Amino acid sequence: MNKCRTGALAALLWLVATAAGAQTPGVTADRILFGQSAALGGPTADLGNEMRRGILAAFEEVNRAGGVKGRRLELRSYDDRYEPELAIANTRRLIKDDGVFALIGEVGTTTSAASEPIARAAGVPFIAPFTGAEFLRDPALTHVVNVRASYFEETEAMVERLTTDLGITRIGVLYQDDSYGRTGLAGVRRALDRRGLELVGTGTYMRNTSAVKTAVLGLNQRNPDAIIIIGAYMPSAVFTQWARKLGVKARILNISFVGSDALASALGQAGDGVYITQVVPFPEGGSLPLLSDYRKALVANDASAKPSFVSLEGYIAGRLTAEVLARAGDLPSRESFLSALTTTGKFDIGGFVLNYGPGDNRGSEQVFLTMIQKGDIYSATRLAP
Repeated sequence: MNKCRTGALAALLWLVATAAGAQTPGVTADRILFGQSAALGGPTADLGNEMRRGILAAFEEVNRAGGVKGRRLELRSYDDRYEPELAIANTRRLIKDDGVFALIGEVGTTTSAASEPIARAAGVPFIAPFTGAEFLRDPALTHVVNVRASYFEETEAMVERLTTDLGITRIGVLYQDDSYGRTGLAGVRRALDRRGLELVGTGTYMRNTSAVKTAVLGLNQRNPDAIIIIGAYMPSAVFTQWARKLGVKARILNISFVGSDALASALGQAGDGVYITQVVPFPEGGSLPLLSDYRKALVANDASAKPSFVSLEGYIAGRLTAEVLARAGDLPSRESFLSALTTTGKFDIGGFVLNYGPGDNRGSEQVFLTMIQKGDIYSATRLAP
C-alpha cells in the first residue's frame, strides 16, 4: 500500500513538474529549446555557421553528460543573411511560432538592433550576440547576456598598440556604412580623443557588398600610417588586396567581427602582416582548460570541423548558458535564468572568466591580438616594427 502511495505521489509530482515547466516556452520535461537567427548564407555565412557550430558543440557536450537536470539543450537556427528585415521575421517566428526559451548567437550589430527589441518586449533572454555594439551593454537591458568584449574595448586596444608599439598617430578608418561600422568608428574616435589625436581620413562601403575601391583611393590620398577596418571578411579582403596593388604602406588592422579564418583564406598572400583583434583566446592554444575542452567537443559533434575564433566564442556561449541553467532551479524560467546569472556573478569557463551582476551584462572585457602570416593566424603580444 505504501509503495502504491509512493508511486502515485511520484507520478503526481512528475505531472506537476511537467505542467509547471510547460508554462515557460521552450521548456519541457526533457528538453530546453533555444533559437538563433544568423547569417547562414550570403557573404558573411562563415560567421553564422561557425557561431552555430560552437554553440552546438557545447550543447551536445552537455547532452552527452545527461543534459541540464535531465533536459537536453536544443538549437533551432534560421538564416537571416545578415539582413535586419530577415532577422526580424526570424525572431518573431522563433518566439511566437517555435516558442523558444531564449535567443542565442545573433550575428551582427544591425541584425541585433532589429531583433533585440522584439526579444525585450517578449521577455526573452538575448544571449551572446556576436557583436561588440555598445548599445547592448546598456545596464537597463537586463535580458541581454553579452559574452565578448565591446568594439570600444577592441578599438582602444588597437590605438594603444599603434601609438605605444610603433608611435603611429596618423590613423584612418574603413567602415561598413551601418550601425556596426559607425559603432566601430565611434570607438576609434573615442580612443584617439583620449590621446589628443584626430582621424586622418575615413572610407565607407555598403553592407553585403565589396565595393571598396573608391575607399582605398580616398584613404590613400590622406596618407595614413595605419588603417583600421570595421567590416566583414570579404570587403576587408578586397580592400587589402587593392591596397597592396596600389602600394599602400599603411598597417592594416581588423576587429574580431571580420572573421579571422575566412579573412586569412580570402586574402591569400596579401594577408601577410594584417592584424586582427580577438575577444577569445587563440583556439589552438594550450594555456586554458577551456581550449582542450572546446577542441574535443568540436570534433565530437562534427568530425570535419576545424577550430576557429568564432566557433570558440559560440562554445563559450553554450557552456555559459548550461552553467546558468544549472543554477536556475529544477523548473527553469526566463526570470530564474536571468536571476541566476546576476546573483552568481562570476563564471569561470575553463579559465575564461565572465562577470555579471545587477546593472552589468558585459561578460568579458578581454582583447587579444593576432596576425596573419603565410595564410595562417598567429598569436601576437605587440605590433611588429
